[in-house]
Amino acid sequence: MATRKMTFTLDEETAARIDRLAARLRIPKSRVVREAVREYAGTADRLSDAERERMLAVLKQYYATAPAGSPGKADAELAELRRARRHGGRRLGRGA
Repeated sequence: MATRKMTFTLDEETAARIDRLAARLRIPKSRVVREAVREYAGTADRLSDAERERMLAVLKQYYATAPAGSPGKADAELAELRRARRHGGRRLGRGA
């Protein structure tokens, strides 16, 4: 793995935590930071509780207002569409 040197400014508490972890685990400080960033990146893409609740509310609203129709009517409409595609389109009455 290629490495790249970077410079960061950290508060004293964070720097001390990195120092303690590196000493306790007997690994370089850069590895502590790499592993911490890797773990954080794995969780950063997850939705927060507020985001999850908002999305669930939208889904609940959608399902509450979804058109009410029978599965049989939907199946019949799909069959008609498939039949029409095979035979050049739907046949509409004269007034359409």
